[in-house]
Amino acid sequence: MNDQHHQLTIVGGGLAGTEAAWQAAQRGIKVNLYEMRPVRPTPAHVGDRLAELVCSNSLGSDLPDRAPGLLKSELRRLNSLIIAVAEAAAVPAGGALAVDREKFAAEVTRQIESHPLIELRREEVTEIPAGPTIIATGPLTSDALAGAIAELSGKEYLYFYDAVSPIVEADSINMEIAFRASRYGRGEQEEGDYINCPLTEADYLAFVQALREAERIELKQFEQEDKHFFEMCLPIEELARRGNNALAFGPMRPVGLIDPRSGRRPYAALQLRQDNLAATLYNIVGFQTNLKWGEQRRVFRMIPGLEDAVFMRYGMMHRNTYINAPVLLKPTMQWHNRPDLFFAGQITGVEGYVGNAATGLLAGANAARLLQGRPLVTLPETTMLGALCHYVTHAAPKDFQPMKANFGLMPPLETERKIRNKQLRYQAYTERALRDLDALMVTTELTKELPVDIVA
Repeated sequence: MNDQHHQLTIVGGGLAGTEAAWQAAQRGIKVNLYEMRPVRPTPAHVGDRLAELVCSNSLGSDLPDRAPGLLKSELRRLNSLIIAVAEAAAVPAGGALAVDREKFAAEVTRQIESHPLIELRREEVTEIPAGPTIIATGPLTSDALAGAIAELSGKEYLYFYDAVSPIVEADSINMEIAFRASRYGRGEQEEGDYINCPLTEADYLAFVQALREAERIELKQFEQEDKHFFEMCLPIEELARRGNNALAFGPMRPVGLIDPRSGRRPYAALQLRQDNLAATLYNIVGFQTNLKWGEQRRVFRMIPGLEDAVFMRYGMMHRNTYINAPVLLKPTMQWHNRPDLFFAGQITGVEGYVGNAATGLLAGANAARLLQGRPLVTLPETTMLGALCHYVTHAAPKDFQPMKANFGLMPPLETERKIRNKQLRYQAYTERALRDLDALMVTTELTKELPVDIVA
């Protein structure tokens, strides 16, 4: 690397911030990375490691014909730190990429702390720094910094609510009732990567009614005033209020599952996914909740197979904050009227772990290019990351909500009308995306062939 280093400030040590720091440093930029934990805790984090996964331990589908799988393929080509670490810390999860969250966070922290061009500073940033900066503070941005961003933007902040799922001890799951299986037989383990708790119609309706009647944690006054649920991460009790079948067609859908004891598909099913490499902990898939902890224990134990469940973590809900990106950001992730200020991660309105890391990668690479006097890169909309960045910077500001990777964001194929088979159409999207990304990487020299030394 060059002896002369430009300097970049990054605020936030989550997925986006660590990916941005690593990408910039790999390009020869000196980085000061600020993380306020443990000096200033958050309502959701439990430790002080970087890139802590607060909600699920799954980074989503890794199948090549799925939008999240395509995004991961793009990040592998772009030498993503987060994807490399996730693959080293992977646990069985069918066609998804899920990780041992402790091992994952520990290795990301090691990568950042050991990089010669990254200085990790454990302190809160309360003002937007002068000079080249990336804000990647995520949905739990501190009040002081959030106020500074609001003052800079002159626009109204948007709020939504996010919730995390409970985690139970594997040994407390009754396997005389529950069974192992992945939907449609997918998965790495012969018997299936998920533990499934089957429900009869009577079981299911009683559970839904209990959810509706259970006591919730009272929101703080300022949260009540700004109450606005994000549709992609609704708490299950909110879903239950929307109708008897909402859960059965949502997180408790039984499709692709056959109960080996009955030989039939259950009326509904709760799934649990392995949460650590030792397979001693499992998280309840899609069961974000804001019920009181005692109520969670009572109501969730109504699920067949969880009657004696031991909870290692209860679900919780907290306010998440994101900026009105269509008004404030460019597709390069730059602030609209300050070229040396970038934003990345969930605070931009990108949803999902991999999307957060991906925008961090782009912001880090572009910040480095800015400091080196090179043209910044706007990814083609035909790539999944390009389409995602285009959406959050071009959506209608009035109705803007966070968005995860999906093929609906991408421009139509020239031959789309001829491809009626959805799987073949998605395959064509994938082939076009990777082809266009490879071409861009050649013309812009976007990546550096610097290996990631991952501890497996």
